[in-house]
Formats: sequence, C-alpha cells, structure tokens
Amino acid sequence: MSKLQLSVAMGDYDRTRALFDGRVQIDGVDPVFMLLNPEEMFFRAMRSQDFDITELSFSSYLVKLSKGESPYVAIPAFLSRAFRHTSIYVRKDRIKCPEDLKGKRVGLPEYQLTANVWARAILQDDYGVRPEEITWVRGGIDTPGRPEKIKLQLPPGVHVEDAPPGTTISELLDQGEIDGFIGPRPPNRVALRNPNIGWLFDDPTLVAKDYYNRTGVFPIMHVVGIRRELVERHAWLPGAVLKSFTQSKAAALDLLADTSATKVTLPFVEEQLKSARDSMGEDYWSYGVGAARRTLETFVRHHHSQGLSARLMSVDEIFHPSTYEAYSI
Repeated sequence: MSKLQLSVAMGDYDRTRALFDGRVQIDGVDPVFMLLNPEEMFFRAMRSQDFDITELSFSSYLVKLSKGESPYVAIPAFLSRAFRHTSIYVRKDRIKCPEDLKGKRVGLPEYQLTANVWARAILQDDYGVRPEEITWVRGGIDTPGRPEKIKLQLPPGVHVEDAPPGTTISELLDQGEIDGFIGPRPPNRVALRNPNIGWLFDDPTLVAKDYYNRTGVFPIMHVVGIRRELVERHAWLPGAVLKSFTQSKAAALDLLADTSATKVTLPFVEEQLKSARDSMGEDYWSYGVGAARRTLETFVRHHHSQGLSARLMSVDEIFHPSTYEAYSI
C-alpha cells in the first residue's frame, strides 16, 4: 500500500524539527512540510483549508468546533504553550496594577486569539477584571487593518471597536490613545522604546510561577488539526500523527538536555531546564489529554464565558476519540 501524500503546516520549533528533517516519520504518510508563522498558517487553515495537517489556533478551532463547523479534527499535540503574563503591556504612567485596567481602552490584534483568551482569563480569575469592563480596540500590531479571521458573536456588554483607519495598536499605545495592549507578539520597537510602556507585571516570570503553583495550569496555545475528510477515510491517521509529534518532542528534549554544547543560543539553559522539571515535573510540556485536563478545562470554560464558543464544550469531545488513550508496554 502506498503512503498518503499529505501537506503538513507547522512552526519551526525544536519540538517539530525531527519531523521536518526526517529523524521521525509519520506512519503511513509521505509528508510535504511547510514551516510557516502562526498568522499565515491560521489564516489559510481557517479561510481556505489549505493544509491536510496543520498547526491550529486552539481558540479558532473551538469557535468552529462549538458550531459543528470545523474542517479539521484536532489531536492533543500542543505545539505552543506559554504563560501569557508577558502578553499584557500597559502605559506605566497610568496603569499601576491590573485593577487599574477597569474602564480603560486596551488594544488587541484579534479578540478571539488564544493568547488574548488566556490573558483575559488571568485578569478575571486573579484580579477581578472582567472583559465587559474594558473597551477593546482591534487593529494590526505592525500593519493597519487586521480583521478577525472568524466572524464572532460576542455577548452583550463586550465592546470591541476598530482602530482608526491607517493606524496600528502599537502606534495608539505609543501615542497614549489606548491604555494597554494584549497580544501574542509585543508592540513594535518604536512603542517599546517609549519609557512609559512596559509589561503590566514588573516580574511576569515570578507572577506566572505563582499562577502555576496555585492552579496547575500551563496554558495551551496551539493544537494540531487533521482535515476531517481524511480522518473519516483513514481512522488510523490521528493516532499516527500524535505518535509522530510526541516522538519529535521527545527528541528535542533529549537534545536540550545534552549540555556538552548547548543547542539553544541562550545562557543558563541547563539551569532553566532543571528549574522547569523541578517545579512542573519531568514531562513539563506534556502532550495528550490526561496531564493537561485541568488546563483544557480552564480554557474551554473561559472561551465559552467570553462569548467565543457557541456552547460549553466538554474536554472529552475536543479531540479525536482515538487520541485519549495510548498503548503501553
């Protein structure tokens, strides 16, 4: 039997590199890999379904899935995870603490971005700042006129307005026209040179570690999706894809732990790896539903409460059924 020739879109990460360079194979698949940035991948996947297998925005996937409209079936390979305390920038001359954001104007590139869902969840759960208490100003970070990838029906009380034509939210922050900024990327360099602009949290790492210690939540940003019609024809495919991405991540962690010559262009890698494993466990970047259930439950709850899911999803219906359990030897 010949292998399936499938297109695979993913980011260029250490945890995907063993797939791209061929050290890890997807059983039964002859892949054509494309290494793309998230914005391009997600736009093309949601607008025109350009890929057979693709990294997906977790939020965009849930928006579609909750309506029964997702062209992809997800597997629990979490290619991007991040504590989004570093995603919140403010005018430090006005905002001294999270509660000061109530009644203010905050820019964002898209309301439904996964990073923004998590940032709003943190503000609400830990500081009592609800989405309805902020005016959200939508615009591009570096380029004016960025639209939402997916049409949204937000709940009453949530106010989203577009940035003025020809302007970006980075410019608005720099000029003082908005009080804050939330996004998966930072404001542009001009804004970051403004001495009045900085992270909401002076030490976001310390705050994020406290968040994890209290909640056990390590936020998930991206999942992997497989074109639905392929899954319907090849029931073995989701398990094979999850197996390969898991093996690729394991290969990356093996290299990261090889400190004879660090694989990352950054000092203190050995110390950071030990710290992560001491505080978050040996498999701190876990794939699969089991270890991530609390994180998944937190996200689907906030995703629905923020008006993005048409209904409250159960964790047990998010991923392909074959990926909830794995064999053992």
